[in-house]
Amino acid sequence: MSNDPLKLAIKGTTQEHLPIEDIIDGVIILKDGSAASVLKLSSVNFDLLSEQEQSALIGAYGGILNSLNFPIQIIIKSEAKDIGSYLKRLDEAEEKQVNPLLKERIKKYRKFIEEMIKRNDVLSKSFYVVAKFSAIELGIKSAGKQGLIGLVKKSKDIGLPYPKEYILEKAKASLEPKKDHLIRLFSRLGLEIIQLNTQELTELLYKAYNPKVSENQKLREVNYYSPLVTTK
Repeated sequence: MSNDPLKLAIKGTTQEHLPIEDIIDGVIILKDGSAASVLKLSSVNFDLLSEQEQSALIGAYGGILNSLNFPIQIIIKSEAKDIGSYLKRLDEAEEKQVNPLLKERIKKYRKFIEEMIKRNDVLSKSFYVVAKFSAIELGIKSAGKQGLIGLVKKSKDIGLPYPKEYILEKAKASLEPKKDHLIRLFSRLGLEIIQLNTQELTELLYKAYNPKVSENQKLREVNYYSPLVTTK
């Protein structure tokens, strides 16, 4: 095997430069020993609510934020929707329609959709809440070097301050009650909130780091240690 640094670098994957160490049981483990769980939120059409309902919703949301005793991150992910297939179905419906009046209405509707797309991008928005497990909760800053030596030497995970299994156990113990608390709070707003599993987290991160490639190439399997995208 060649020891040429340049050849070894070429064989490296993008994952080696990401802050993510692994994704296990719906928990993202970062290389600094911290971890996170991601929950997906449903949405509500705020503009369709009455003024009184809007005020009540804002007040309830403010109450949720003020009641939290741990930090959260709220992420809004916007994706441009490809409605080419929808326009194609309209073309097919227009060709099959025998009623001249309905045929003309389908044609006008298709033209309206095309003009609307030219003026505005059609976006799909997804909402996520991230609960974090800090590396400080592992006692890294408070622990002395000698206190870490035993665990670090036993760990095969180079770069992690503790063995991966130990970090996962501590992270779950911290994240589970946070997750349950968030589910209870946001459910009061009438929103559906679910935790993303390992497959869903992998796909979410894959799309975030590969926005262009993911449009035409789907993630085939969950294997974080092998390249997620391969080329022939």
